[in-house]
Amino acid sequence: MNLAQETAVKPTQGSPLLAQDHIEPDTRHGVILYVEDVSVSFDGFKALNDLNLYINDGELRCLIGANGAGKTTLMDVITGKTRPDTGRVSFGQQVDLLQLNESEIANAGIGRKFQKPTVFEQLSVFENLELSLAGDKGIWTSLFHKLSGEQKDRIAEILFTIGLTEQRHLLAGSLSHGQKQWLEIGMLLAAEPRLLLVDEPVAGMTAQETERTAELLTSLAGKHSVVVVEHDMAFVRSIARKVTVLHQGTVLAEGSMNEIQSNPDVIQVYLGEESHGEETGKE
Repeated sequence: MNLAQETAVKPTQGSPLLAQDHIEPDTRHGVILYVEDVSVSFDGFKALNDLNLYINDGELRCLIGANGAGKTTLMDVITGKTRPDTGRVSFGQQVDLLQLNESEIANAGIGRKFQKPTVFEQLSVFENLELSLAGDKGIWTSLFHKLSGEQKDRIAEILFTIGLTEQRHLLAGSLSHGQKQWLEIGMLLAAEPRLLLVDEPVAGMTAQETERTAELLTSLAGKHSVVVVEHDMAFVRSIARKVTVLHQGTVLAEGSMNEIQSNPDVIQVYLGEESHGEETGKE
């Protein structure tokens, strides 16, 4: 049993996490997410197989692997969409995520961005961010609620971070694909998450948008912990500090991009077919 397991305190069923709660995860050991011995089976197929993953507080981690390696299932387990057959998943030392539902996990400070952007296209960029501000309020309350000066400043800060200050009054539906992706990241930031899970953020982007997205995600690390699932190897190289490679539902290798690219096991099972054409960024 490792130190994290010895010191972790699991909340009991009926944990007092309410919709408006926003906890401060216990990261005294430097780790914000613990995934330990997690297995998930679907109709006899083991999507995750005794997987162990630790995400450090404030780090930017890239997660790669071929289709079927278990990346999406892992994200589903962390966010409460899928319950594992065995294992432990905790947010910091004290919060057992397996005892929380999807909305409670989001309220606890874990945000997830899917590949396809989901924004309110008939509302302005500013209104999208307004609706996403942290707090326990319904959509109607949000729309007719008068923003405080602090809330306006927060939205202005997010607009600057995502590079959409000039577009703040435009309808979200009129944005480019890349801008919608940035807006959705901004909507996550408005909810003040400590951990961001970002799925294939540059799929369908132009080269310029991809470069801007790399800058955005890199800027978020430190204040936030960011896990990026991506197939584009050129993009991963541009942002990677530490890379985790999944294969057949378990961790095959971890390290810097240089270490991963020179790992013989990784070359054989994942990067080998790309050795002469990895600049395409495709599997």
